[in-house]
Amino acid sequence: MLKKFLVFVFLLGSIGSSIGQVEKVLNLPNFDKPTFHYGFYLGLNSNGYKVAYKPSTISTPEIEVQSSVGFNVGLIGDLRLHNNLNLRFEPGLMSNTKTLTFKHIGGTNENIRTREVSATFLHLPVVLKVSTNRINNFRPYVLGGVSYDYNFSSNENNSDDNFAGKFRTTTHNFMYEIGIGVDFYLNYFKFSPSIRGVFAINNEVRYDNTSPSQWTDPIDFMGTRGVFLHLAFE
Repeated sequence: MLKKFLVFVFLLGSIGSSIGQVEKVLNLPNFDKPTFHYGFYLGLNSNGYKVAYKPSTISTPEIEVQSSVGFNVGLIGDLRLHNNLNLRFEPGLMSNTKTLTFKHIGGTNENIRTREVSATFLHLPVVLKVSTNRINNFRPYVLGGVSYDYNFSSNENNSDDNFAGKFRTTTHNFMYEIGIGVDFYLNYFKFSPSIRGVFAINNEVRYDNTSPSQWTDPIDFMGTRGVFLHLAFE
């Protein structure tokens, strides 16, 4: 993740430097003056889980998490607090699928050792965006915020657990996210690509009904951790 982040920062800096040297005509010169404006975003995510284990576990647990690329889509409401400070509400939907392999469980039966966890979140982040002064037609920024995420696919209230082949997670979750990006002022709209990291605050695992459970008993904490590419159009 760190390598991707540094490469992205380098590319944005190179693009911004080139534009700053060549571009002389200001596009959308009054775009940042209104107190409030709207937009929408599309994006891709690669979310996995950070897993921490209980120290009292007798056997050594090992859970491998494989994530697939998911999609983000949503709306943007932007409130200008200052020339360089904006408060944003970005409600949207985020979907992804993760495959958990419980490598500490013996045998070759994949129905026992593997669980596929599909998730569709209602993602409700409040984000503080801190921008530099505008340089011709681009403007770098950093951002950070917190979100409430409602997981439609959690199975939290399902009476079936891993003993019936169902891995359950919590429905109500809280995240924080940080990111970096650049605003590009085009002829008719502002295009703002950013890369963001998202990190769970609460434990998302729903423990099995019966103990001992070789699936959930070893887990002390399991929370979303991932990165997503955010493409905003305003």
